[in-house]
Parts: sequence; C-alpha cells; structure tokens
Amino acid sequence: MSTEIKVPVLGESITEATLGQWLKKPGEAVAIDEPIASLETDKVAVEVPSPVAGIMGAYAVEEGATVNVGAVIGSIDAGTGATTAPAAVAAAATAPAVTSTAAPEPVSASENSDLPLSPAVRRLVLELGIDPSKIKGSGKDGRLTKEDVVAAAKGAPAASATSAATATPAASATTGARQEERVKMSRLRQTVAKRLKAAQDTAALLTTFNDVDMSAVMEARATYKDLFEKKHGVRLGFMGFFTKAVALAARDVPAVNAQIDGDEIVYHNYLDVSVAVSAPNGLVVPVVRNADAMSFAQIEKAIGDFGAKAKAGTLTMDDMTGGTFTISNGGVFGSLMSTPIINPPQSAVLGLHRIEDRAVVRDGQVVVRPMMYLALSYDHRLIDGREAVTFLKIVKEAIEDPTRLLIDL
Repeated sequence: MSTEIKVPVLGESITEATLGQWLKKPGEAVAIDEPIASLETDKVAVEVPSPVAGIMGAYAVEEGATVNVGAVIGSIDAGTGATTAPAAVAAAATAPAVTSTAAPEPVSASENSDLPLSPAVRRLVLELGIDPSKIKGSGKDGRLTKEDVVAAAKGAPAASATSAATATPAASATTGARQEERVKMSRLRQTVAKRLKAAQDTAALLTTFNDVDMSAVMEARATYKDLFEKKHGVRLGFMGFFTKAVALAARDVPAVNAQIDGDEIVYHNYLDVSVAVSAPNGLVVPVVRNADAMSFAQIEKAIGDFGAKAKAGTLTMDDMTGGTFTISNGGVFGSLMSTPIINPPQSAVLGLHRIEDRAVVRDGQVVVRPMMYLALSYDHRLIDGREAVTFLKIVKEAIEDPTRLLIDL
C-alpha cells in the first residue's frame, strides 16, 4: 500500500514551485513529518514533510521540475526499512527516475557523496571547494551539516588548494580549452530579477545620500553591550538604532512609509520593516512587523532569528509577506556606497554601508571620525526630493545623537 506525496499549499497567490532536491532516496525509512523533499518557491525554500511513516517509494518527478500545488511528486510505501527496503529498492530500480540502491548502513566519510545535501550545505561545498565524500557527517543518518563542511575547510585548506592546483593544469593540458558552466536560475533568483526590473520600469527611482558620524552609537554599544546581552540574551547591534531612527523619521515624513495603489496613496500608521538578509539561494527580505512599537531588544532578537532561519533555509511565507519599508545593510559585505532598489510595492529603501575612519571638520578642526554613507532610494512619483532629504536628515541626526530616540525628537 502506498501513500501519495503531494505538493502542499505554499501560500497566498503561489500556485507552483520547483522541486529543488530530494532529501530521501527510494528504499530509505521515513518517519512521519520527516522532510523528504525541498521545494523552491518565488520567495523561500519549503520542505515537504512525509505524510506517513514508511519507506520512500519511487519519484514521480525529478529535481529541477516545475510542480503545481496539489501535484503528486512521489509516494511512501508501507513498512519499515529493515523488512521492506530491499523490495522498495528493487521496484524503484525499474523506474527511470531512480538510480539508488538499498537503504544505507551507518555512513562513513567515503559514503557521503551518495547522500543528498541540503541547499545550504550544497552551496557551501561549492563555495569552499570541498569534496563532500571526504567528510564524515554528524547529522541525521550521517548527513553533512554546514558545521561539518566549515570544520573540514578549516582543517585542510592546504590539501584543498593543492588538489585544486594539481587538478587544474592536468585538465588544461588535456583539453587545451577554457571551460564554462551553465546553471539554471533558481525560482527565487528569477523572481528577484523580475521584481527588481519591474521596479525600475515602473517607479521613478531616485537616490539621495548623506553621511553619518557613528561615534555616539559605537560608544553606546561599547558601554552597554555586555549588560544588554546579559539581560536580553542578544547582542546590541546597529540595526536596532537604525530601525528606531527610521520609525522616528517616518512619523514626520509619512510618504516614505506609504505606497501607491492605482490612483490612490496608501499611508500606513505602522512600520513593518523588510530587513535584507543573505540566504544560501540569494538575498531575502523577511519582515519585522510593528517595528515602530518594538524595543531595541525585540528588534535585535527578531532580526537575529530571521538571519538564523535564512541560513538554515527555514523562512516561511508569513515571514516574507508584507513590509512597508526596507533597510539593506551592504556594509556587512564591505560596500562603501550604493544605490539600492526599492522593494515593490514599497516606495523607499534605506541602504547602510561600511564604517570607515575619515577626516571631517568639527568646530573648525580636522578630526578623524568613524563615518558611514547612507543612501535613500525612493519612488519620486510619491516622495518629493524635499521629503526624501528631510527623512534622511532626521535619521542622521538620530544616529549622531541617540538621545533623540528616547525623547522622540
């Protein structure tokens, strides 16, 4: 007896996805609710849980295929791994999509190449140039984790470099030609490309800049970071200050937190901040809701949780839905200055950049201060230049004098 595996409901307005990876091979034992496949939607990666306990049956679709909500992608056979795995494997061997053998015994380092890798681990393996078959997995059923890959990279960088160095000349000598690789864009990357291009085609984009002296915020962090972490269990970062500053500025310049809907302007009396974070499959923007009503600790906890979920690939559709304003911090990657693109239907995005010591004039004297460039990109159809400059000026003043955040000035 078999139970069908169907594509679950993925969220409002989402009708299809791409089967990114099978996490279970035919013949392997599967527990109820255990992830068996990973789907890539327009916004996030979603794991498909097993509806029942049993044995993984034959695949109905292959990795990379586009599937609709409710479509059958595979099956779970009744039984346990010890008694029915060989039969399931024998049946699967006749199916064109299946090439695996019997359910594996406890995994050794040399067998890891046969195990499916999660999207995050697969990306990390490619980035670090690590051979997964040489690493012993510490995860469930011997699967590799990101920690396993990082530890392997730290433990044998010279070996990896040597191997790569010796392999490259040999390949060049044999082929005598340059090589290139074609990789299909993920559904997330395709959606990001379409949305950003649509923003350029639709909105009247303009960017205004300012710089901010980070001395006061850095001093506050240095003074209170230990007490803050001890009390709240989270580090005091810059994003809390900037989110608070944005909330303060948006009260005086509400158009920055508004959006155009047809021939109407929708003003929000709340601030839902989309915070751009890096995920294995690209940049994603989970939403910190009601950020204007949150404390520093609540903001930092929310952003920290989103960052961890993004790296683990566990962000949900609810995490990504909505948002009235975006903060993007390119400074963590070393960016000095940029012109960020708005995230439709939002009308503005604040870009943060790296902090560097620069010579500035204070009270007629040239002094060195830790400075950061700020960039506000906005839709000129809704936001006038005066409003954009005023908004950015309020943010600058609040960061340079954080007391303003406490007295709402």
